[in-house]
Amino acid sequence: MLSSNSSKNRDREAVHFVANLFAANGWEVKEVENMPGRRSDLVIQRGGDRYLVEIKALLEGRADRVIPLLSQAVLVAQSNAYEYGNARPLAIVCVDHASLSLIEQVSSFADRYIPNQPIGIVSKNGLRYFRGMGFAELNAEPEERKWHSSSPPNQPVNLFSDLNQWMLKLLLAPEIPEHLLSAPRQLYRNGADLAKVAGASQMSVSRFLQQLRREGYLDESSRHIMLVRRADLFRRWRSAAMRPAPELPMRFLIRIPAQQQIQNLLKSQDGEAYLGLFAAADALKLGHVSGVPPYICVPKLPRPGDEKWKSLVAAVPSEVPDLILRQSAAPKSAARGAVHCDNLIVSDVIQLWLDVANHPSRGEEQSDLIYQKVFRPIIEKEC
Repeated sequence: MLSSNSSKNRDREAVHFVANLFAANGWEVKEVENMPGRRSDLVIQRGGDRYLVEIKALLEGRADRVIPLLSQAVLVAQSNAYEYGNARPLAIVCVDHASLSLIEQVSSFADRYIPNQPIGIVSKNGLRYFRGMGFAELNAEPEERKWHSSSPPNQPVNLFSDLNQWMLKLLLAPEIPEHLLSAPRQLYRNGADLAKVAGASQMSVSRFLQQLRREGYLDESSRHIMLVRRADLFRRWRSAAMRPAPELPMRFLIRIPAQQQIQNLLKSQDGEAYLGLFAAADALKLGHVSGVPPYICVPKLPRPGDEKWKSLVAAVPSEVPDLILRQSAAPKSAARGAVHCDNLIVSDVIQLWLDVANHPSRGEEQSDLIYQKVFRPIIEKEC
């Protein structure tokens, strides 16, 4: 990218590098030269968004060099965009090597002095940092060259990690009734907005969005992050969740009605446990299967003597358990999405659908009913 010692060649290579980056991510790119009184580097466009890009190049990724040059690029980009008339400004600095420390300093500077100005830092070592509507998905961490690493290059992101499942719920939440999923109802213009609500780093969100885009699950024409090909996405999500979960059949020590004891037990768990599977389906008015003991889903199964679970003992094989403790495969996503229903903390409808799908007691029937009632309208709305 920036191999030449010539400043002029370095600038030209930087422009070429940035142009290729945007073109590879679905932007229309063209060079704009000989504007009246100015020379602009690029105009990029996707959908209704058009930006005039001012690009600066540096060999060194030092904050005391990058930030002044970035400030200059911002001023030039703003001036050029004003004269161009129908584009917004974007300032980018290319460096040979950028560090996470540099990005933190640039981010801090931008937060304080240019909070609404789209900017970017790109580097030869693979680190990319953008802020501004529509650009966060371009963010990437540096390509660490590990001599002894056996990891394949461009290893895909797990779309269904605990965090990513929560972000998928956030993207779907505006189309799911509030009593079925606890999550903010809003649209996200970019990865930075999603990262703030999800409680995730921008890099994590960037990798997530890049993978969604790479696999064709994002609407490239939308001004917001919008999921498409949802039937296929839901199918893959369900398949990813179909693995055995550790369980413990339990009985209450005190032989009084279990329903009240389950309420008290859930309240004592500080929001980490929730009613799941068929009992949750009943609570959400989506029930289809009866005769299965209630499930309580937890981040980790308790160890013997755990004070939080002192009201319970393990059921012996000959006993009918009062409840079954089940270890959640995605504890953070599950806990964040859980809803309050009739004095109970209950699984959200997406988690319920995932958890019940491979249960031997007519779990597939229950899962299909939820899909038809809740998810099919969301999928058909896309068409």
